[in-house]
Formats: sequence, C-alpha cells, structure tokens
Amino acid sequence: MMASFKPAHVAPIHASTDEIAFCAWVAQAEPGETLVYHRGFLAVDAVGIVSKLSSDQQRALRLVASAALRASEQDLVHLVQARIGPDQFAYIAVARRKPRKA
Repeated sequence: MMASFKPAHVAPIHASTDEIAFCAWVAQAEPGETLVYHRGFLAVDAVGIVSKLSSDQQRALRLVASAALRASEQDLVHLVQARIGPDQFAYIAVARRKPRKA
C-alpha cells in the first residue's frame, strides 16, 4: 500500500541534509514520513558548469541524491517530486515500511 502524499504538508528542507543525515533519517523514519532532500532542479544543480552551487555543495548534493536512489532501490523510500515553480522542484523521500529480514 502506498503512503498518501500531500505536498502542502512537506516540511522545509534542512540545511544539514547531507548523505549521513539522509541515511540516519531513513533508518528511523516511520512509514509515510517525508523528507525534502533538495529544492531546485537536481539535474542542473548537481552539474558543475551550469550549477549555481559551489563545487562542495554540488558534491554533497550528488551524494545525497545517490543515497536517496540506493534507499529507493532497497524499497526503503519512495522518491517523488513536487513542482514548486518554474524549473523548481522539491525532491522528496517518503519512508516505506521496513522490509522484513530473511
């Protein structure tokens, strides 16, 4: 069963949302809880030449995005996007029920 998602109720992104903070959130999040791990345009913001972010911020963003993808592949989160303006999106992880161990 998929968790209901209401973009109006998504908490604001935290400046400390890095790879470690994201993984810690995934480990403790209850099903249906949400985390905005980026606001902007991920494909543009993570690439050096066109991004307005510093190289350190770009690297951190790529690490968070990779952690989010791994969590999704392990069925720990659903990854969704919500448009918040022209070329601006909220990238959101929605916690899933933890898989049962074999």
